[in-house]
Amino acid sequence: MSSDVTSLIDRYCAVWNEPDADSRKELLEAVWAERATYTDPRADTVGADELLVHIASIRMSRPGAKIVRTTSVDLHHGVARFGWRVVEADGTPLPEGLDIAELSPDGKRIARIIGFFGPMVAI
Repeated sequence: MSSDVTSLIDRYCAVWNEPDADSRKELLEAVWAERATYTDPRADTVGADELLVHIASIRMSRPGAKIVRTTSVDLHHGVARFGWRVVEADGTPLPEGLDIAELSPDGKRIARIIGFFGPMVAI
């Protein structure tokens, strides 16, 4: 199941990188559960349409940037976590982030993403 979840997460990341709005919607609908939520420090969305608006806004503010998964996908009890970073169009890497993904009961779609920006700070 771990490779299936890794594939699911990679397909989710591909949504953020897709320049065409219609293709982006199609990609998201394949991985996003109905009424799934996405929350990060700048957004709190419900459903695919709200997330697509947010993604379009981010893409407009960072033309040509890509989301790159930077860690393996860690999974237990239907919850996955993975590291990622934005790489600007000129190749400049931005600080990494961390997403927590709650999967649908069948494990085939994402029911919730909670995203954090930047590295964790040691105490």
